[in-house]
Formats: sequence, C-alpha cells, structure tokens
Amino acid sequence: MRKIRIFEHISLDGVIQPEGDDEFANGGWSAKYRSPEGAAALAAIQGPAYDLLLGRRTYDLWAGYWPNTKGGPFAASLNAARKYVATHRPESLAWGPVESLGADAVEGVRRVKATDGPDLIVWGSSTLTPVLLDQGLVDEVVLLVYPVMIGRGKRCFPDGLSPREFAIVSTQTTPTGVSLNVYRHVGPLRTLRT
Repeated sequence: MRKIRIFEHISLDGVIQPEGDDEFANGGWSAKYRSPEGAAALAAIQGPAYDLLLGRRTYDLWAGYWPNTKGGPFAASLNAARKYVATHRPESLAWGPVESLGADAVEGVRRVKATDGPDLIVWGSSTLTPVLLDQGLVDEVVLLVYPVMIGRGKRCFPDGLSPREFAIVSTQTTPTGVSLNVYRHVGPLRTLRT
C-alpha cells in the first residue's frame, strides 16, 4: 500500500497561495525565501521517486508550466511522475503520464493507494487536500511554513474537517527562515475526555 503525503507552502496564518493570479494580489510572497539549502532539504524530504495526486486546477496550472521549463531535477521528477487527477474532464489530460481518478475521486484515490508503487504526493490542490484529510487517507503532511502573514487567500485546512492528530517526524529551518515540518498521521484527535 502506498503512502499519501501532502506538501504545502503555507504562511503563518494558513494561506497556501504563494504565487499571484488574477484573483489574488498578494502572490509572490514565497519567492524571496527560496534558497539552495531549502531546495536540497525539500528534495530530500520528497524523495527521488513519487507519483502525484492533483486536483484539476493544480494539474492545469502545472501542465502549463512544468513541461516547458528547464527547472533542473525538480522539473524532471515532476514531468516523469505519473499524475492521478481528480477531474470531470479526463479527455483533456495531456501532461502525462496521466490517469483520471474516475467519477468518484475518493474511490479512485483508495484504488490507487491500495496498489504497489511510490508514494503519492499532493502539492497545492486546495479542494482535494481537505477531502483526503477528512477521509483519513493522508499518511503525512509536510508544511513549508514561511515567516509571513498574508491575511486572506486559499487555505487547505478549512473549518469543518474531522479532528485529527499528527506526530512530528522532523523539522528543519532554511537560512531564509522557512520551516520544513513533517508530520505523521496518528488518527482521530484524542482529548482528555477520550
């Protein structure tokens, strides 16, 4: 069985929208914190071989960028990874290798997770991530926490998620102040009353 690992660039106040777009004026806040040391640490956490689980919007954004960039080993690994996409338009998936998760994305994720293969990594995908968390399908959460507060923007941990407990696996800080924190899913939240 494969592990599902969520990776998120996140501000101190929970915003996961690091790049600018038409609907978000504060984009670009993560760029000045990039460093060779951070890239190396992230590559080590991510590992050399993985497949991707992506929501449709993230897939479309990445398909327009990564195949056309000379982004070095990171771009090469993203382009080589098999992409499993939550979509209602499977006929328009051109950036491959790629496969639709089917009409029921949760069942599609369960099916893929039950197979042999590399870890399944979710980047971005602010709609897919909460569903995976709520269904208890996530094994690890990797947060790249930036020392900024954005105020508003997309969040991957909305109100209403089932309470869950995680254990810290590792933490490290880059020279620019980004904390890379790896958390392992433990199970439902335990309280003093449970």
